[in-house]
Amino acid sequence: MVLKTFGWSFAVTALGLVAAFLFGGWTAFGIVAILSILEISLSFDNAVVNAGILKKMNAFWQKIFLTIGILIAVFGMRLVFPVVIVAVSAQLGPIEAVDLALSDKDRYQELVTDAHPAIAAFGGMFLLMIFLDFIFEDRDIKWLGWLERPLAKLGKVDMLSVCIALIILLISAVTFATQAHQHGGAHVDKASTVLLSGIAGLITYMIVGGLSGFFEDKLEEEEEREHEEEEKAAREGKPRSAVALAGKAAFFMFLYLEVLDASFSFDGVIGAFAITNDIVLMALGLGIGAMYVRSLTVYLVRQGTLDDYVYLEHGAHYAIGALAMILLVTIRFEINEIITGLVGVVLIGASFWSSVRRNKRIAATEGKDAVKTEISSGV
Repeated sequence: MVLKTFGWSFAVTALGLVAAFLFGGWTAFGIVAILSILEISLSFDNAVVNAGILKKMNAFWQKIFLTIGILIAVFGMRLVFPVVIVAVSAQLGPIEAVDLALSDKDRYQELVTDAHPAIAAFGGMFLLMIFLDFIFEDRDIKWLGWLERPLAKLGKVDMLSVCIALIILLISAVTFATQAHQHGGAHVDKASTVLLSGIAGLITYMIVGGLSGFFEDKLEEEEEREHEEEEKAAREGKPRSAVALAGKAAFFMFLYLEVLDASFSFDGVIGAFAITNDIVLMALGLGIGAMYVRSLTVYLVRQGTLDDYVYLEHGAHYAIGALAMILLVTIRFEINEIITGLVGVVLIGASFWSSVRRNKRIAATEGKDAVKTEISSGV
């Protein structure tokens, strides 16, 4: 079962790591491995959401999502999108960006380094909004309760996430402008670039959220209509399968899943820029991660279990928050990519371990309750 579901993912992982080693030695191997782990962890909630929606679709639309959908996810978001970001930021053509990355690494690195403030501000703001909206929401399950309870109360203030994000952006821009002035003002125009790129990241987040909301509303409308048709068919004595979720409802569901997948992909793609600027290593690491998202989605649908590790979503979002701050800090200071990658992996690993411990505590408590019930019944 596991080998059948994850077989392609294992194969792609092996090929990707070998390609990374041949491309840049053990350093490249390590970066791709870290990127893969981060992408899988950050996309775990994506797989959970995908599985929850996918199980409502008929076999045909499930197959469409797991074939055409994964092509869009892997090649569109994980391979093409990083190239587009680099090309736009460095003012290159997409083909020229790839050609430089492969043939003239020094020139490519020079251009990307010059464009890094714009990439960091855009990505930092996008990731920061994801993190802030998560921690300011009141949730039934809390991982770090001492921190999340007061933040949930603060989250009742309207537009707090946007206000905090803009304040952090302003501080980042001023900090960079100060550094530029200290170095003779050679890059003083980059301060305005940081502000504009950060605002663009904020707008992008809002557009993606708006599209997700639009398709979610459409999906709810179609599901409601399908439900009414199902009830009508039941009254007329028709089989329930005659009105299985397909057609327009399944089409809107497919579009909704693609928009969701794109929005979930943003955090992994942009977070990757905190670890490396090399689009080849980025494509390898994110491509491996995307394959596991597909496999996890299939696995969760077939197993019928969606959330055994309740704190993993928290850990992933804390990792997103850490990557956001690291990106903004790298506008001025250089941070080793291995350290950057490990910060996210440690946070996600800690949340996974906490989830395992929680499951053991619940199982032990249920076991004790069962014993007490048996004793009481015996008495």
